[in-house]
Amino acid sequence: MTDNVIPLTKTEPTGPEPDVTPTVLTVVPDAPPAPLTPLWVRSGRAVKTAVTHENTRTVARAVARHSLYTFNGGRIVARRTWDGKTGARYERMIRTAEAAGNLEAAEEWEERLQRFRQARHHRRMDLLHSPVEAAKGLAVGTGVSIGVLVALGVVMAINNHDITDVITPLKATIEFIALLIRIVQVTWGTALIVGPLLALFALWAVGSKQQAAPQWALPANVRSSEGEPVTPSIVVKALRDLGVPALRNAIKDMGDAGASMLGPIRIAGCGVEVDVTLPSGVSTIEVQNRRRKLAENLTRHEHEVFITIPQAARTVRLWVADSGALDEPIGPSPLVTDETMTADYTKGKAPWGQDLRGDMAALSVYQRHLLITGLSNQGKTVALRSLALWLALDKSVQFWIGDLKGVGDWKMFYGLADVLIQGPTDDHVIQVTEMVENAVEEMNRRIQAPPGTVFPALIVIVDEAQMAFMCPVVDDERRPYGGSKATSRYFMAVRKIHNQGRAVNVLMWQGTQDPTDQNLPKLVREGAHTRASLALGTESQARMALGDKAVDGGAAPNLLRPGLDQGTLVLASSGIAIPAGQASITVRTHYIDDDAAEAITDRAKAMRAGITTLRVVDTGEERDALADIASVLGDAPRVLTQEVLKRLTVLDADAYGAWSFIDLKRELDGTGAEPYKSDGRMVVGAERVSRALTNRDSDGSASAAE
Repeated sequence: MTDNVIPLTKTEPTGPEPDVTPTVLTVVPDAPPAPLTPLWVRSGRAVKTAVTHENTRTVARAVARHSLYTFNGGRIVARRTWDGKTGARYERMIRTAEAAGNLEAAEEWEERLQRFRQARHHRRMDLLHSPVEAAKGLAVGTGVSIGVLVALGVVMAINNHDITDVITPLKATIEFIALLIRIVQVTWGTALIVGPLLALFALWAVGSKQQAAPQWALPANVRSSEGEPVTPSIVVKALRDLGVPALRNAIKDMGDAGASMLGPIRIAGCGVEVDVTLPSGVSTIEVQNRRRKLAENLTRHEHEVFITIPQAARTVRLWVADSGALDEPIGPSPLVTDETMTADYTKGKAPWGQDLRGDMAALSVYQRHLLITGLSNQGKTVALRSLALWLALDKSVQFWIGDLKGVGDWKMFYGLADVLIQGPTDDHVIQVTEMVENAVEEMNRRIQAPPGTVFPALIVIVDEAQMAFMCPVVDDERRPYGGSKATSRYFMAVRKIHNQGRAVNVLMWQGTQDPTDQNLPKLVREGAHTRASLALGTESQARMALGDKAVDGGAAPNLLRPGLDQGTLVLASSGIAIPAGQASITVRTHYIDDDAAEAITDRAKAMRAGITTLRVVDTGEERDALADIASVLGDAPRVLTQEVLKRLTVLDADAYGAWSFIDLKRELDGTGAEPYKSDGRMVVGAERVSRALTNRDSDGSASAAE
């Protein structure tokens, strides 16, 4: 036992014995075990992990999605049934047309509603008589059937020489009816179970097709709005499910499952392009009329799929955008990025924007009247102004501008335009009308010039032109300024410029909102060579804006999304390259803000000689205008009207700085000192003004004496 003892101390083998303190081995007991986590805490954590797990979420979304497909499918079917049995659809369309201000469409839908109600009334009246007629028909049918069966039995009895065969057909019929009753009795229980299940499945199919579920419950690719890549199989499947029976049957009969219909899928801008040769019996219009369904079959929104007709017969060209690509901006205008850019009215083209394929959309404005329309706040003024900004870089071009909105959208043209009228009142409409009438006089002067005379371009711009057409004011001769009759001053002035202005480079550009026959007469809109439209409310408005030919060829500005497709317009013009076979092109215009526009006009002003813009605004200053005119004429026998205006501005900028030749003419009318032409230019005669001032003072003195 002693051999197994291990000493706890040790000593050196040699030398003096040191003072050694024995080392005591201390045993530390183990730490107490940590307390166990309560079971309810561990259970809660497990439940939380299970509930928040991605697989659980996926399953929950799937259950919610398919349940809501069934529920919302029932709502969709109920609404469709309600729309079919009542006039709710027509009333909804009437409210939509009234909200858009399209009274013509509202009246059309109201007529359809009346016809629907009359037809429904006739059907209900017929139901009052149908029970009696049904009973009579049943009795007659039963009697005839029994007679036929008995006659057949007689024939059988004569043939078989057995009198009992007379009732054999009747007995067989009764036994067949009894068999049917027994079959119904046997299957009735199953039908009570299967029938509702089939009904629920049908409702689920409707909801699934419409994706009638909240965004969070939809599949991941749908939630992220990422469409599937466009492949030949997807295109063929989308065409097969388009709802055209002849197309579906032809694809089924093709040995290659429809692949031979497709040309190569090409990258085109922010999307892809493919030509589809339709089988015999399928027309291109059948595909065009199903644009929305085709887009949904391609997992795209309607505005992301465009259908055009190329030159090849029985062929449609599909352009499918990358999902969400059309919601991205297209970048700055070359007018902003290239400070060396200049313009050429006769040969150049304005870099207006990009087409849907991402190619530059350049527009020629040479001898082309222009009309741009659309709903409010869709970018109409910016699109119109962008063209004017480009053309301002051609120093030979003159501008007369009337802005009937009057919020400063065209203020950067002060010092660049010869006339700039800004304001929304009836007085401003009168001034704009007189400006357009003066443009007619200028046009007539140019027409009467010697043959071969070349004139600089005069661009007459009226923004918010609907204000002029809707103006109720009449002049001293009871002629209205607005309207669309032959007595309307603004309407007739525009018509005259449309008829002859382009030949002498006097062009009319107009921007207007929400076109109707009242605020945009037919003869005026059809007089424009370039017609463009931003988002509109109805197809009838699209026809007013672009014409029947463009709309029948596929132009659909009414399908643009108000607020989302700002600056995107549909254009019909010979001044832009439109793909062969198409009547219009969709352009996403560049956005040029006010600061960038001022920078461009500053460059344009630097290219030109000093221009005194005649701004027409109201001035509340009380001055003796006739005496001031006489004083600024000085010793000169006659002075150009523009020079008179400049001198008046120097005399009193507050009173006369905003005067135009229209104000000068109005002041001198009836005095005997009206401006007149000398060597083809308008002047004011000093002697005439002095005589008018003397006569006025004499008349005033005589009146005072009396």
